[in-house]
Amino acid sequence: MATLTYVYSDQTAVLGPLATYAEPHAYDLCEAHSERLSAPRGWEVLRLAPDADAYGPSTDDLLALADAVREAARPVPQPQGPAVEAAGPPGREVGRRGHLRAVPTPEA
Repeated sequence: MATLTYVYSDQTAVLGPLATYAEPHAYDLCEAHSERLSAPRGWEVLRLAPDADAYGPSTDDLLALADAVREAARPVPQPQGPAVEAAGPPGREVGRRGHLRAVPTPEA
């Protein structure tokens, strides 16, 4: 995959690594089309070779992932004592955990 942009003032087509954000005058190409790209007569095609190390995870990415895993594995403290009552008729709420609560079904 590659991104194609044009520099009209220099009559140059620039083919580089896949862009990380959308631009109105940039075109993403598959590998087959980026290899066969040709420019109009009088134009130059500038092919920027991607840095192989730039595509691998950085140490910042790995540290962020490790922090997220640690945070997800951390136990959630449970409140001590009776369940928190809802703002409504007393005795209607059965239990509460975090932002969820269990409410009994109405009796018909």
